[in-house]
Amino acid sequence: MPLRDRPIQQKLTAILLLISGLVLFLTAAAFAGYQYWSLRRSMRDMVTVRGRVLAATSTAALAFDNVADATEILAALRADPHFLAAALYDQDGRLFATYPAELAGTAVPAAPGPDGYRFERGRLTGFQVVAEEGGRRLGTLYLASDLAAVYDTLRLTAIIGSLVLAVSMLAAYLLSAVLQRAITQPILALAETARAVSLRRDYSVRAPAAGRDEVGVLTGAFNQMLDELQRYATGLEQLVAERTKELAAGNAALLAANSELDAFAYSVSHDLRAPLRSIDGFSQVLLEDYAERLDEAGRGSLNRVRAASQRMGMLIDDLLKLARVTRAEMRTEAVDVSAMAQDIAAELQRATPARQVEFAIAPGLLAQGDARLLRVALENLLWNSWKYTAKAARPRIEVGWVEGNGERAFMVRDNGAGFDMQYADKLFGVFQRLHSAAEFEGTGVGLATVRRIINRHGGRIWAEGAVDQGATFYFTL
Repeated sequence: MPLRDRPIQQKLTAILLLISGLVLFLTAAAFAGYQYWSLRRSMRDMVTVRGRVLAATSTAALAFDNVADATEILAALRADPHFLAAALYDQDGRLFATYPAELAGTAVPAAPGPDGYRFERGRLTGFQVVAEEGGRRLGTLYLASDLAAVYDTLRLTAIIGSLVLAVSMLAAYLLSAVLQRAITQPILALAETARAVSLRRDYSVRAPAAGRDEVGVLTGAFNQMLDELQRYATGLEQLVAERTKELAAGNAALLAANSELDAFAYSVSHDLRAPLRSIDGFSQVLLEDYAERLDEAGRGSLNRVRAASQRMGMLIDDLLKLARVTRAEMRTEAVDVSAMAQDIAAELQRATPARQVEFAIAPGLLAQGDARLLRVALENLLWNSWKYTAKAARPRIEVGWVEGNGERAFMVRDNGAGFDMQYADKLFGVFQRLHSAAEFEGTGVGLATVRRIINRHGGRIWAEGAVDQGATFYFTL
């Protein structure tokens, strides 16, 4: 789990330990570096002093060419196990005596080098002048010492430093666990209060008061915000209760109005149909029984009376269908639009077998909606295309879908009479027609019914067309 997702207690502990560890490590590294430099310097000073003493005691042996005395003087170095080798060279640079004696010619340089001491290859080596009191040079002293003392001291220092670091880190951890409570407890209490508000929607809880620092200011502001939210919530609950009562009363009135509208629609349907049937029936009787007594003008008038009464019946039927569509209960399900369009096309062909219309219905057109209402909408659109392609030389009706602006729209297209786009806003109004009844039959209610069905599905419908170039209707669900 990344650090940003861990609890704030763990974050504070990690930060404190990281800072403490880094400070201790840098301090220990600086101390170790200084000690290493100091030990090397001290060791060089010690070897230099030892070299001067040996050089001073070796003057007589070199002056009198006494190898035995020189070897005995160098053998005194055995008291210090860190000295690896030593040698005396005469004034001509020839090897005079060595320590240990058995390493002559192998562990020491064959000839003296430049005066002075230097660190090289893990050792401290150097050449010291051997001279008389008058300053005459009698020879050169060579010393070689290992750095084991330095390394042992550094190793001990590292062990002590590691122990100090471990103890310090443990103390820092324990101290951070105690001190961080002053920071984390108010924050955790604030977070718990926010969680309670979020989960239980309980605006009456309050975060415990903290100090006067930034956390205390935040806690106070949070509690003040909860006070405001509680007042708003109380007011909103009252408002919702009032609106609910109003809506309940309005729904009751609406239900009553709908019931009255249903009764009125049934009454209109029943009361108007009877006179219309009488008008149509008696007009037909006059045409059949008294045709010889009527002239051409009389028969034409009766035919117009019958056509008007039949058209009035169609208008009543369409209005009742429109009212039912508006109040019908929605039942959403998966709908195979392709199969539905194929079925409607077959019905249109059977109803008018003399017409030959080419149908191009895309497969796999699926939708979610009320199958009964969608069939009513598709029937009206296909009937509309069927009607307006009556005068086309090669009538064609296409059903498919298009995609654009991130949405999918179903499409019904024909190559019929079309319409002028400046009148497109009138297409979906009740009784709005762009062609006369003499050109194409219809009541002007079908497309209004389609729009209400599409609106009830949460979609939209629009059309594009041109005069004598067909029309295309698009709708989304």
